[in-house]
Amino acid sequence: MMETEIYYSERKELWQYTMEQDLYPGELVIEIGRFFLGAPYHAGTLDMPGREKLVVNLAEFDCVTFVETVLALAGCAATGKLLPSELQKRIKSIRYRQGKIDGYESRLHYFTDWLRDNEKKKVLKDISRDLKGKPVRKKINFMTSHSDLYAALKTPAMVDRMRRIEKNLSRRTFHVIGKKTANAIKAKIRSGDIIAFAAGQEGLDIAHAGFAVRQGKSLRLLHASSKEGVVAISKISLAAYLKSNKNFTGIIVARFCRV
Repeated sequence: MMETEIYYSERKELWQYTMEQDLYPGELVIEIGRFFLGAPYHAGTLDMPGREKLVVNLAEFDCVTFVETVLALAGCAATGKLLPSELQKRIKSIRYRQGKIDGYESRLHYFTDWLRDNEKKKVLKDISRDLKGKPVRKKINFMTSHSDLYAALKTPAMVDRMRRIEKNLSRRTFHVIGKKTANAIKAKIRSGDIIAFAAGQEGLDIAHAGFAVRQGKSLRLLHASSKEGVVAISKISLAAYLKSNKNFTGIIVARFCRV
């Protein structure tokens, strides 16, 4: 039997609210994401003691768990199956390689790995190449190079397993839309598109993620923000947000599939 840690917020109206949405996929994603505005940012909510287990937390988020939770809820709403068991099933499918929990290394820790696996599962489509993204190949080794930051990476055997995953990722190519190009193609980005920010940092593929959201003529970012400490919509445009962070080299754009 699958072990699960569940943390539901007190806002139980979420379930009724989500089921009432009858929107296009991107709009559905944004309306569900907006429901969590003001929810606390909290890093490391998935790193529980003991063996790897599914964690479902609707009370607080980091940038990736926010994206995962919103996509899972959107999938539930789109299929008319908004039940705790269905939400758990969808989060598990999104978060783990091939949707199966088989130890710490089965979690999709690197975002490009997460994107590729969820594209195979038809949860989303990476459209970066279509938006003039350029191919990038990078040595991925941040986790094993900073194993002291990860409680699960305390044994040589686990570090070796993660290193094998990193070597595989380092052989792959992913497409990144550069800063200048991102501003030029912004009209082609839709509300609800997943935006992942490519990292300039050595050994890391993606530094942050959220959703594109249109406010009037401005394209902004809906995300769990460590800087603001809550789920928020950026006060500046997506292009300005990208430009302002020297650690970001560009963006990857993926589109939710209504499944």
